[in-house]
Amino acid sequence: MSAITNHLPTAELQALDAAHHMHPFTTGNELAERGARVITRAEGVYLTDSEGNEILDGMAGLWCVNIGYGRHELADVAARQMRELPYYNTFFMTTHAPVIALAKEIASLAPSHLNQVFFAGSGSEANDTNIRMVRTYWAMKGKPSKSIIISRKNAYHGSSVGSGSLGGMTPMHEQGGLPIPDIHHIDQPYWWAEGGDATPEDFGLARAQDLEKAILAMGEDRVAAFIAEPIQGAGGVIIPPATYWPEIQRICDKYEILLIADEVICGFGRTGNWFGSETVGIKPDIMTIAKGLSSGYQPIGGSIVSDEVADVINSGEFNHGYTYSGHPVASAVALENLRILQEENVLGHVRDVAMPALHEVWHGLNDHPLVGETTIVGMMGSLALTPDKDSRAKFAMDAGTAGYMTRERCFANNLIMRHVYDRMVISPPLVITPEEITTLGKRARQALDEAYTQMKDQGLLKPAS
Repeated sequence: MSAITNHLPTAELQALDAAHHMHPFTTGNELAERGARVITRAEGVYLTDSEGNEILDGMAGLWCVNIGYGRHELADVAARQMRELPYYNTFFMTTHAPVIALAKEIASLAPSHLNQVFFAGSGSEANDTNIRMVRTYWAMKGKPSKSIIISRKNAYHGSSVGSGSLGGMTPMHEQGGLPIPDIHHIDQPYWWAEGGDATPEDFGLARAQDLEKAILAMGEDRVAAFIAEPIQGAGGVIIPPATYWPEIQRICDKYEILLIADEVICGFGRTGNWFGSETVGIKPDIMTIAKGLSSGYQPIGGSIVSDEVADVINSGEFNHGYTYSGHPVASAVALENLRILQEENVLGHVRDVAMPALHEVWHGLNDHPLVGETTIVGMMGSLALTPDKDSRAKFAMDAGTAGYMTRERCFANNLIMRHVYDRMVISPPLVITPEEITTLGKRARQALDEAYTQMKDQGLLKPAS
């Protein structure tokens, strides 16, 4: 068996990839014909591909490389842990030092009422845990009929059967028999596309009150929890109006519904605070974590659980867990990542340096003829593409076509910027510098210019009727 090195020609690597590697969220035959981009190394906020192109990663991988690439401290910690204890499970009344230390550190960073962590290997696994945990919680309290979990349309909570059901993305539900029973979805707080003539404030309040309507329609004795991202990430960086979250919190409190904040993207500094829940001012009963917990250097996730919920769950046997729950190497790497975030004051850099620079550059794109709206919170932003700014019109062509064309021009200009239908989104490493932010802005504008010209030349700048 021979190793695959980065010195093989790109075409040979692409052929091997096409022959043996099935990619997530991909039409495999199309990718095989085109050839995958082969990333060979990374440093800071830049990726290098097999052709030597240096690409600014405006997405921090998949919203996760918060401390940037190339931090050798994390590699050193992983190697040391592998030599000392490469693996052991946390079943059978057993634990180990890395997971103990990590759980303690997470509890110290979380809001004061959240003090215990159930570990998983990813955000998807953690949200599967949450489904079982909230239903078990209510059953142990003598209310087994409280099993319905309410989520939102266009939410993303993972791609396993359980977490994919919690998410509200129609294309995912069209495959594999999703959603599972007792998952209900309400409308999202997306004012720009769905608000019509309502003010953002009125719209936010109305969308929050959809939760109350759903609870009343299905029965308070049937609803177990409401799950939502503080800021919808994969759905397009949808930032709710300011009226939304206070009303959601009021409703959950009134009807004794557990509130689950999916912090997989928002957690560990992405919104300018340790958790997005702090940014939007809510008090969740459970927080889902992953991604920035280890800055993507190791796969790890978990659920931070309130004292009230943990006390009930811990009073009996919770028949749930994963082989890699609290994996010692992943735990050690995550702990080192949290050390770097704190000792290097990365959140201070975000608030005082990166956020002001990024917000200025991002909102500066609002004057572009293809851009209808720029929104940003912390270090995650989006812009809406439109053929008509004044009417917030959609394109006459299929949804996502304009976004895809713009994404392709971003790639051509050595910038990773993702499209969600016809929204362009960014989520760069938290350590990005003002100079790198300037480069991001220049490349984004160049890509928008080229996409606009391409659409204009093809007669595609037509609003839907």
